[in-house]
Formats: sequence, C-alpha cells, structure tokens
Amino acid sequence: MGKSVGKWCTLPKVDATRVTPQKLDSDDRRAWGTVAANSFGGPAGQIAAMHDEIVERRGWVSEPSFLHALNYCMLLPGPEAQQLATYLGWLRKGVRGGLLAGGLFILPGFASILVLSVLYAEWGNLDWVQGLFRGIGPAVIAIVAHAVLRIGGRTIKNATMLAIAIGSFIAIFFYGVPFPILVLVAGLLGFVGAKIRPDIFVTIKHHEVPGQDTSTEPSIGFKKTARTLLVGLALWLLPVAVIAAITGSDSVWTDIGVFFSQAAVFTFGGAYSVLAYMAQQAVDVYGWLQPGEMVDGLGLAETTPGPLVQVVQFVGFLGAYRNPGGFSPLMAGTLGALLTTWVTFVPSFLWILAGAPHVERLKNRPSLSGALSTITAAIVGVVLNLGAWFAIYALFEVVTVSDFMGARLLIPEWSTIDWLGAALAIGAAVALFRFKAKILNVVVVAALIGLISGVI
Repeated sequence: MGKSVGKWCTLPKVDATRVTPQKLDSDDRRAWGTVAANSFGGPAGQIAAMHDEIVERRGWVSEPSFLHALNYCMLLPGPEAQQLATYLGWLRKGVRGGLLAGGLFILPGFASILVLSVLYAEWGNLDWVQGLFRGIGPAVIAIVAHAVLRIGGRTIKNATMLAIAIGSFIAIFFYGVPFPILVLVAGLLGFVGAKIRPDIFVTIKHHEVPGQDTSTEPSIGFKKTARTLLVGLALWLLPVAVIAAITGSDSVWTDIGVFFSQAAVFTFGGAYSVLAYMAQQAVDVYGWLQPGEMVDGLGLAETTPGPLVQVVQFVGFLGAYRNPGGFSPLMAGTLGALLTTWVTFVPSFLWILAGAPHVERLKNRPSLSGALSTITAAIVGVVLNLGAWFAIYALFEVVTVSDFMGARLLIPEWSTIDWLGAALAIGAAVALFRFKAKILNVVVVAALIGLISGVI
C-alpha cells in the first residue's frame, strides 16, 4: 500500500453479503472528495490515502474488511485503486455508496485530462507546448522502467516466471502478438500450473488478514447478482450498440466503444499494461495517434489526480478529434473522451457491485492466485516492451521498421537522437531509483526543463 498500515480498528466485522443501503450524507461526500483530491502517486499512494481517510481517520471499515477488499480488487482487470474505492463505498452505503466513491475518484482526473487534451490538440504546435512535452516524454521512459522493476519484484521470484516475462516481451515486441492473447495464455498456464506446482506458480499471495475465518462461505443471492449483471451489462454495452447502429460499424465512435470495452476486460496489471495494448492498436491499427504521443499521454496522466488508466481518455479524445465526422473537432474530441471513460469504468463498477458479495469464495484459492501471478509475470514483459517502444520513439526523430525472419525490428537512426531528452531520461532514472523521488515531482521538473528549452 505504499506505507505501513496503522492500528487495527475495533469496529464489528462487516458482513459483505448483507450490506444495507443507506442514504448518503455530507460526511460521505467530504470523505470521498478528500480521497479523490489526494489521489496522486499511482495505485500505492492512492490506496494509502484511502486507508488513512477511511480506515484510520474515520473508522468506517475494519482492517480485515479493507484487506479482503484489496485482495479481491487485485484479481480484477482495470484500476485496482478505483475499484477499491467503489468496494469500500459499497461496504458503507451499498450501491449508492459505491457509485459515489468510485465516481468521485474518477472525476478530478477526467476534468484535468480533458483540459490538458484540449490544450494538446489545439495548441500543441506552439514552441512552449512542444517544449513542455519534450521534457515529459523522457521522464516517462524512466517511470516505465521503474514500473518494470516494481512489478517484476512482486512476481518474478523464480526462473519459470522470468522465462514467462522474457517470452512475453519477445512475443509482443518482435512479433506483435495481441495483448489479450498473452493474458489468456498466461492466465491458463498459471491456473493449471498452480494445481501442479503451487510453489512455482503462486508468487503473488494475498495480504494476510488477521483473525479471518476460512471455515465457512457466505450464502449468495443468485437473483440479485444476476440482476446486477444484467443492469451493468446493459449500461456498458447498449450505448455502444446504439452508437454502432446510428453511426455505422466502421465509424470512429464504434471503434472507440468496442476497442476500449475490450481493453477494460484485459487490462490486468493496471495502466502500464493497457498502454502497451493501446500503443499496439491505437497507433498501428487505428492510426489515432503517433508513437510519441502515447508517451505524452502517460505524462499527462502522471501529473493529474485519479487512476493512471485515465490516460485512455486522452487516446479517445485525439481519435475522435482527428475524425470528427459531422461535429466540430472539439465537440467530437469531448464526446470521444466521454465515451472512452464510460466504457472503461462502467465495467469496473460492475466487477465490484456484482462480485463483492462473492469475495469470500475467492480467498485462499491457489488456482486464482496462480493465474494472477503468471499474468503479472507476462505483464512485466509487456511493460518492458512499452518502455523500449517509448524510448525509441521519444529519443529518436527517425525510426525505421523492418522485418527479419518474421520479426519486426525498430531501428533508430542514431544521428537523430535527442540529447536533451536522453539526459532528462537518465536524470529522471537517477531521481527515481537512487533518490526515491516522487513520480509527480520528477515529471514536473522534467516538464519545466523542457518548457525552458522550448522558449529559449
């Protein structure tokens, strides 16, 4: 969680299968507004902020319930911190509490990235704006390298997991194997492997929950779960179907709705894994962005509150902005950002509101932990691919793509290297690895240096 947990709460144990809906009040809005306003620093910082506000300061959720919720969210695709907020809100005030907590967690990041996306699209050709992003890009390279080591340290604890990570990198970087296929294959391998050799395949273990009782499992209402699933699926997929019927199956709006719905299902590993998937599709398949613009998008997400996966909004905005149809570019971009955010986060609410009552059935299941461990090992390779891809396109003006025995090779022209960018990437890496600097501070300093370079 990024910091040690505090003293256990003395609240009675919450029965997650029998949450009674209650009316929301000003305390709920203040508490979740505070969490949202302090949601910088990636998942670790965001989870720590929630623990401080909800468990330690207000005592709304007990320590065991908090850890059970975190365990469940770690198994899900999508942003675990936002899902944890939704879960904790649901524990306190039912569905309305979950919607409030999860919605407020998204709102500041959505507003910030929308404003920055407009700035990027409308004034991105100005010298000072180009300088700003010239500084952010190299910092992102160091941030991704930092993420590789952080995720790798969590799961790569034996030669088998290392081989999975290396194989994943080779498959996606050189052969363009789609990210969902890597996730499915890795998950199946870990699910089966955990049954045979749990000592090898279960490298990610749940947080230990003091005093937990594993002797009984809760009764679960099938009808209520089915109703939640039907309502959630309708809210998620019906808008996409209506848009496809009105605009056609080949419109940018349909592409955005379908593509980001798929991404919402396969984004195990957080924002960095979905970025790798988007880089593969949004650049190479749909042509919505240039390679270097993906670097800029992650830089924007690192400097704003909310989940890092909100970077998908930047991609959706530019995709629609550049293919506006009958709308003005700004209106099209705004609608694209709204649609992207909708199909990205509605599934996250669905996983929690439909799955939270079942969370007790998932704890201590080695096969699920094995699948999560192996998927995470594969994601290390995927994120390493992202870092290599970012570094090549952010630091070199000319990159040649060639084929060698079926493999795709990215060959930079060394005479076109951006020496300032290289220096900033090295400096950012030193700040992160040697001095343990905060990511937000590193991005801000790099952006200021880039800004200065753009105006002098």
